[in-house]
Amino acid sequence: MPKMKTHRAAAKRYKVTASGKIMRLSSGKKHLLQHKSADRKRRMTGMTEVSETNLKLVSRELPYKKYSR
Repeated sequence: MPKMKTHRAAAKRYKVTASGKIMRLSSGKKHLLQHKSADRKRRMTGMTEVSETNLKLVSRELPYKKYSR
């Protein structure tokens, strides 16, 4: 059998933690920031866990999660 290929765009967008959770950057922090409050922008900083509804789709794009750390 040939090897499975990792979806390279997904590999750049998501990080896998040591416990196996998939983390993503919070959305809404790239542009149009002048009307957002400082508190709101601070809440958008950092990584958040991928939701249960999208977890299966993202996991399929990252077949080698165990070795990607």
